[in-house]
Amino acid sequence: MYRSTIDFLSLFFRRTVTALAAGLLVSVPGASIGREADPPIQLKVVGGLAALSQYTKFEVPFWTHDVSLLTGGRVQADIHPFDRSGLAGQEMLQLMRLGVVPFGTALLSMVSGDEPELNAVDLPTLNPDIATLRRTAALYRDHLHKTLKDKYGIELLGIYAYPAQVLFCAQTFASLKDIAGRKIRTSSISQSEMMTALGAIPVQLPFDGVVDAIRHNVVDCAITGTMSGAEIGLPEVTSYISPMAINWGVSFFGANKAAWDQLPPDIRDQLRGGITKLEAAIWDAADHETMAGIACDIGSVTCIAGKDFHMKLVPLTTEDEAERKQLLTHSILPKWIERCGIDCVTAWNSTFGKTLGIQAKGE
Repeated sequence: MYRSTIDFLSLFFRRTVTALAAGLLVSVPGASIGREADPPIQLKVVGGLAALSQYTKFEVPFWTHDVSLLTGGRVQADIHPFDRSGLAGQEMLQLMRLGVVPFGTALLSMVSGDEPELNAVDLPTLNPDIATLRRTAALYRDHLHKTLKDKYGIELLGIYAYPAQVLFCAQTFASLKDIAGRKIRTSSISQSEMMTALGAIPVQLPFDGVVDAIRHNVVDCAITGTMSGAEIGLPEVTSYISPMAINWGVSFFGANKAAWDQLPPDIRDQLRGGITKLEAAIWDAADHETMAGIACDIGSVTCIAGKDFHMKLVPLTTEDEAERKQLLTHSILPKWIERCGIDCVTAWNSTFGKTLGIQAKGE
C-alpha cells in the first residue's frame, strides 16, 4: 500500500518529468537537423476545482486548445482537476516542490498550513470587494513570487481568484453577530478563526460535502462562493445569504522550477504570455460571477447564468462594516501573525501596511 498521496503519484509524475526532459533534449534548435520534426512537448497540468467555471470554462480550454495554438503545435497539454485526481490540496506545495506535480494550481487557503505567509493576500474580511482584492494581490505579487521560488523552487506564473466567498444559512440572520452558536462550514484555518471570534462553531468540510452537511444538520451555515454555491445547489438547502465577501478563494498557478527551466526560452515566453491573459479572464469572470451568483441565488430577473433560486439577501449594515474592520485588526490579523511568525510581520508591513493603514505587530 502507498503511504501517502505523494507516494502514490510520485512514479507517474516523475516519469512525466523524465519524458518532458527527454522531449526537450530533442527540441533544442538545431538538434533535429537531418531528422523528422520533433514530437510536441507533452505537459501534465493539475488545475483547480472540477465543478467550477474557472476550471471548465477557462483552464481546460486554455491547456487543451489554446496552448497548442500559442506554440505552433510544439506543446500539447493535458489537465486534470486536483480534487478529482487523488490529490490532497494541502499537499500541493510539496508535490510541486518535489516535481511530482510539475505544473499545478494551489488554493492559498489550503496550502497555508505549510506556509501561512502565502495566504496574507486572502485573509478573511481583508477584501470586501474585488477592487480591493486586485489592489492587495498586486501589492503582494512580488513577495509571493519570491517566497515560492526561494522556499519551494516554484515559479509563479499566475494568480487566480474565484467569486466571493459568502455566508449561506438555513435559518434567518440579520448581521454577523447573529451567527454566534451556529455550526459554520469553513474551508480554511483563517475562516475558522473568524467564526470562532464571532462565537460560532467552525466545521472544516470539503467543498463537495457542503450540501449534504446542511441537509443532514451537520452544519447550520456554509461559507462558499456565490456562484459555486448556486452551481452545487446550496440554495436548495439554505434560505439566507449575505453579500459580504469573507474572502475569495485565491489560488496560484505555478511550475516546478526545474521543469519550467527545461522548456525552451521561446516556449516559456509564449506560455507566460498566454497565462497572463488567462489570469485576466479568470479575474474578470470572478467579478462577474460574484454578482451573477447572488442574482441567481435570490432569483433576481438579472440571473442569466443558470438556475434561479429564491433565497433572501441579508442587507449589509454600517454595523457589519465596523465589525468587519474590528475582526481584521483585532482577531484575524493577530491570529495569522501568531501562526506565521515575525517574518510575516515584516512581510505584511512592507507590502500592505502603508497602503492599507494597518500595521502588523509581533510579540
